Amino acid sequence: MTLLQAILLGIIQGLTEFIPISSTAHLVLASRAMNLSLTPEQMTASIAVIQLGTLVAVILYFARDIWRIACAFIRDHFALLSKRDANAPRLSQEALLGWLIIVGSLPVGIVGLILKKQIEGAFTKNLWIIATMMVVVALLLALAELVGKKRRGMDELGFVDSLAVGISQCLALIPGSSRSGSTIMAGLFAGETRETAARFSFLLSIPAIAASGLLELKEALHKLPHDMFLTLMFGTVISGIVGYLSIWFLLRYLRTHTTGVFIGYRLLVGGAILIALFMGRLTAL
Repeated sequence: MTLLQAILLGIIQGLTEFIPISSTAHLVLASRAMNLSLTPEQMTASIAVIQLGTLVAVILYFARDIWRIACAFIRDHFALLSKRDANAPRLSQEALLGWLIIVGSLPVGIVGLILKKQIEGAFTKNLWIIATMMVVVALLLALAELVGKKRRGMDELGFVDSLAVGISQCLALIPGSSRSGSTIMAGLFAGETRETAARFSFLLSIPAIAASGLLELKEALHKLPHDMFLTLMFGTVISGIVGYLSIWFLLRYLRTHTTGVFIGYRLLVGGAILIALFMGRLTAL
C-alpha cells in the first residue's frame, strides 16, 4: 500500500463512517479500484487501523458532552450509594444518558464477538451482500423518514431508544448497511428528531468503534506487513480530520434537511453494483 492509497482510504473512511452511506462498501470498492493485494483478513485489519482516526474524531467532537456525562454519572451514582439524602433525586438526564450508551452498546458487542470470524472473513467483502444491504437500508431509512414523528430531543431519550438503536447497530455488522445509517434509521422510527438521532448515533459509536478498532489493531500487528503501518498511520490521521468535519457537517445538515440525498445515493450506488454483478462486470469477491 502506497502513501497515496492510504490517504485516499483515510478520506473515504472519514467521509463514510458518519455519513449514512456505508464505509465498508466504499472502502471495499476503493481497494478494488486501487488493486490492493490484500486478503479479506488484511483488509479488515487495515480498515480497523484507519478507523481509529474516526474514533479520535468523535471523541474530540463530543469531548464536552462526554465529560458532562461522565461527571454526572459518577456524581449521581455516588450520591445514591452514599444515601446522604433519603429523598435524593433520581439520576439526572446526563447520568441516564451514560446508562443508555452502555445498554445500547451491549447488543453489538455480544453479536460482534459471536460473529467475529465471519466479520473478519470474505463475508464482509462480498459485493452481492454489500449492494443488497445498500438498497435495503435505503428503503428502511426512507420508511423511517415517512412514518417517524421526529419530535423527541436528547432530553427525552429512554431505554426504548437505547435498545432500538443498540439492536439496529447490530445490522451494521452486515456489510453495506452502514452503522450510522442503521442507527439513525432506528432513531427516526423511535420518534427522535433527525439531529437527535444522529447525535445519539455518534455517541453510541464510541464504544463500538473503540472495541472493534482496538481488538483488530492487536491482530493487525500479526496480519499486516510491518512496512504498511507507517502509511496506514497517515491514513488514520486523515480519517480523523475528515471524520471530524463529517460529524460537523451532518449534524448541521440534518437540522434543516431530510436524509433523502443519502437515500438516493445509496439506491444509486447499490443498484449500480447489482447491475454490474448481474452483467458480469464485477465479481462478488
